[in-house]
Amino acid sequence: MSKDKTARLNRLLNNGRCLDIALDHGVCNEPSFLEGLEDMPAVMDRLVAARPDAIQLNYGQSDLLQDRPGRPDRARPALVMRIDMGNPYNATRHRVMWAVLQNEHDPVLPAVQQDAACVVVNLFMLPDEPDLFRQCVQNIARVRADCDRYGMPLMIEPLVMQAPSAGSRYSVDGDAEKIVTLVRLARDMGADIVKADPTTDPKDFHRVVQAARCPVLVRGGGREDLQQVFARSRVLMDEGAVGMVYGRNVYQHGNPSAVVDALMAMIHRGASAKEAWDIYESGGAK
Repeated sequence: MSKDKTARLNRLLNNGRCLDIALDHGVCNEPSFLEGLEDMPAVMDRLVAARPDAIQLNYGQSDLLQDRPGRPDRARPALVMRIDMGNPYNATRHRVMWAVLQNEHDPVLPAVQQDAACVVVNLFMLPDEPDLFRQCVQNIARVRADCDRYGMPLMIEPLVMQAPSAGSRYSVDGDAEKIVTLVRLARDMGADIVKADPTTDPKDFHRVVQAARCPVLVRGGGREDLQQVFARSRVLMDEGAVGMVYGRNVYQHGNPSAVVDALMAMIHRGASAKEAWDIYESGGAK
């Protein structure tokens, strides 16, 4: 790993751990994902004040974080920039599934210009969609070369999905064997960080960590009961995850700042699930 990558990773990982709040859902083209993100400047004000380690954005919203006046760099969450987009998130299955880079000519350059600490790209594995998988592999191969050139850490997001049933969208497949296999591919393609789905049994997650051989952050998915989120998160941390990338489980709850405080206590201070819940219930007292 280059020295430039190490410097950026140190900005992202606070003592080797990280809470990354994902707000990059606008490129998913799914209305339900945007509930809670209608007023992005206000959302950013609340979440920056809550001080997670990182906030995940697309280029078009990154100015809301990076152009904030009067905030020294050490008080600002690191920027993780999403540099691809795809269409597996809608309830209706599309005739053609695709995954493309947002800036095909020079995909990593906007992240460098915006002083991102990391870029993130998808690695989709959907039933009967080999072309989508191939597109993701090609995207990663292209991006990895640019990341090496610019000294930019590469986060790969391996997503194993189940086929949709009637009237439902693709959903996460928590099969440990499938997740481990795709995570290993991500690592072998050059991931500096892996953002992985939780295994159905969280106690199997150590296998994902072993396959990654790099820092692993857990992907959150759709909004759930917070007590369940905290309980599962504690087990995943105990199994070797270094943090979380949570979006809807933060911004779609009534007090996102309190959720951030609770998760930061869990990630950085070893709080139990009950302690995290108590922090949330108290309104987010540190």
